[in-house]
Amino acid sequence: MKKRLDEPGGSAETLACGGGEAPPEVPPSPKALGLTTAEVAERVASGRVNDVPLRSSRSTGEIVRANLFTRINAIIGVLFVIIVVVGPVQDALFGGVILANTLIGIFQEVRAKRTLDQLAIVGESRPRVWRDGQRSTVSASDIVIDDLIDLGQGDKIAVDGTLIDADNLEVDESMLTGEADPVHKHAGDAVMSGSFVVAGAGVFTATRVGREAYAAQLAEEARRFTLVNSELRNGIDRILKFVTYAIVPAGIALIITQLLVNDDDLPEAVRRMVGGLVPMVPEGLVLLTSLAFAVGVVRLGRKQCLVQELPAIEGLARVDTVCLDKTGTLTEASMDVDEVLPLAPDVPVDDVLGALGAADERPNASLQAIIERFPAPQGWRCRDTAPFSSARRWSGAAFTEPSGRESAWLLGAPDTMLTAGHSMLTAADSYGARGMRVLLLARSSRPLDELLADPSAVPSAVEPCALVVIKQRIRPEASATLRYFADQGVAAKVISGDNAVSVGAVAAGLQLPGAERPVDARSLPEDAEALADAVEQNSVFGRVGPQQKRDMVGALQSRGHSVAMTGDGVNDVLALKDADIGVGMGSGSPATRAVAQIVLLDNNFASLPSVVAEGRRVIGNIERVANLFLTKTIYSVLMALVIVIAQAPYPFLPRHVTLIGSLTIGVPAFFLALAPNKERARPDFVGRVLRFAVPAGALAAAATSVAYFFARSVYDDNLDAETSAATLALFLTALWALAIIARPYTWWRVLLVAVMGLAFAVVLIVPSLQDFFQLKLVGVEVPWTAAACAVVAGLILEIVWARSRRRLSDG
Repeated sequence: MKKRLDEPGGSAETLACGGGEAPPEVPPSPKALGLTTAEVAERVASGRVNDVPLRSSRSTGEIVRANLFTRINAIIGVLFVIIVVVGPVQDALFGGVILANTLIGIFQEVRAKRTLDQLAIVGESRPRVWRDGQRSTVSASDIVIDDLIDLGQGDKIAVDGTLIDADNLEVDESMLTGEADPVHKHAGDAVMSGSFVVAGAGVFTATRVGREAYAAQLAEEARRFTLVNSELRNGIDRILKFVTYAIVPAGIALIITQLLVNDDDLPEAVRRMVGGLVPMVPEGLVLLTSLAFAVGVVRLGRKQCLVQELPAIEGLARVDTVCLDKTGTLTEASMDVDEVLPLAPDVPVDDVLGALGAADERPNASLQAIIERFPAPQGWRCRDTAPFSSARRWSGAAFTEPSGRESAWLLGAPDTMLTAGHSMLTAADSYGARGMRVLLLARSSRPLDELLADPSAVPSAVEPCALVVIKQRIRPEASATLRYFADQGVAAKVISGDNAVSVGAVAAGLQLPGAERPVDARSLPEDAEALADAVEQNSVFGRVGPQQKRDMVGALQSRGHSVAMTGDGVNDVLALKDADIGVGMGSGSPATRAVAQIVLLDNNFASLPSVVAEGRRVIGNIERVANLFLTKTIYSVLMALVIVIAQAPYPFLPRHVTLIGSLTIGVPAFFLALAPNKERARPDFVGRVLRFAVPAGALAAAATSVAYFFARSVYDDNLDAETSAATLALFLTALWALAIIARPYTWWRVLLVAVMGLAFAVVLIVPSLQDFFQLKLVGVEVPWTAAACAVVAGLILEIVWARSRRRLSDG
């Protein structure tokens, strides 16, 4: 925007096109003062405020309803009521387990909600509005209708409005329209919420706020606490669908059989029927999945990592390629001017650089370093500006100098502003090879508006006047983080808009493989297949434009790679949006933070390994838990089918399946779901679970059936003794399955399995517990036979599992 500083306290001699050290400017419009405090209060009172809530999580009421009113709870609740009616209380213990699980789920998700809400407030964008003649930052939810709002590069547009002033304003509306090319905006044009500024500046009046704004619903949906599009959750849904298909016919047949077999004792028939139905339902699987994610959110929140979409936790654990923007990721956002090499002796380089810095209201990191080194000169008056654009790679301003002479200056990438082969490029490359960023200061012989209209004319219109060498500060944690990814088999690709030689030097200093072969992205092929080959074969790319970053991410995805993209600038937004996982920096542009699934609020690149580790913990542990729950469902369904065919009483009462389920699944699963786990994430979650659960469930059912029917042949209608033998066989087989799932062993996992076995032994030994659970082993022959059946089943499961693991390793 063309601006003058003419308010009290400002000097008429001071340059005033933009930021620098100048006082705040008044926007050049009839509404220069913006709304008054009274007008804002009146609009808030009448509800004309941007009241769309920041939804980083579900409300407390939604959390309670989601955890309480589930299909599984409904099934278990009905069975619980039936048992309460027929008694005794021992057989209703499974209801207490479900209640405890539900309360734990609510508590953990509320805890995660609070963490998310607190982090979201820290990370939210704060628009700049004009009120009472002063510019101030407010929360997006505090914007009211008719507010006057400033726009600058990287800003996310929070509400709909109409521009009243624009200075070379370019807006990306791709999230709304799907069109990647920025749209040039002029005074009078409409701007829509959900879009963001890629270049230039402007001022607009809010015309639609709150739920009336174009993208309000999209923005609210994007920030929900959700498990949508999660491979893990989708796999569990498939498992539950399989379980539903299996238990419905088996359950109906079991109900009919138990009513017929126990026709002289209806309460006993009901108890045996419920005892067969309860273990078919994997009641804790969904709960522990949500619990693992919720605990992950809390753990990452402590490290100032905001997870805006929960699947990102597991998604980053699955990536095999991470694309890194250099500035702000491998290097710190702040920089220092190291050296200035004058090329034209008659040019006051220090004054020109100071004037350019003061003329830019929204300086990037390079220009900020110049501002810190060169103060704004006296007597330079700004006439026009050309904002920096990632596509052009230069910015500029036109001045009236103290002598009255008019001049136009550009500052940007030498290899963009000069013709190929220019002697200055050799000097620039020599600094770039040392990891420095080099900018060219050049005087233009043509007006800025002509160069903006035709950027290709720049090389023929400029006179090189100085090279500005800027030192970049490499993040101290960057080397260790890259080494972590290399050790984990994750390929790192550095994709930067800087000079390729400079990017390669920084990457080489961090010992990134392939850094010795930096690629200038301007030489990359446009053909999709050829581009994919080039991106796969190389690791460091410079002079990459915003659209090229997006194309490179897409090229990697076309080859089956799961891609994460990190970035902090507006030029990274397109790639972040298309990547499987987008990681933004807390100090990055509001647009970057808006599209990223994960935001590192403390700008610490070293947090990424923590996210990967948390994702692996969630994926690996939920797979362990799913193995246990699905094993229980399978042996329950198969046992029901065996009993239906044999027309025999079901061997278990609800108290027995509650005891076995608690000791071999419920309690161990709780610890296993939250334990550390560094196993690499692998595809085919459902297939791997079935490869264990199906044979484990079948073997458990076989061992239990053999023991039960052997006991029936030995005992003469002693159903309690028969039940005790079957319970022993099932518990030992299920405990063996738990011992396999708990591997690799650590001291606490060995202790966990041992304590579960000891707890069952106590039940068999203590008389009061024997009576409570109606368990008492009779004689020697049947109990030892039951134990032998379990041992045989366990050994066969070991063989099956070893072969399955070998096939997975070979594959």
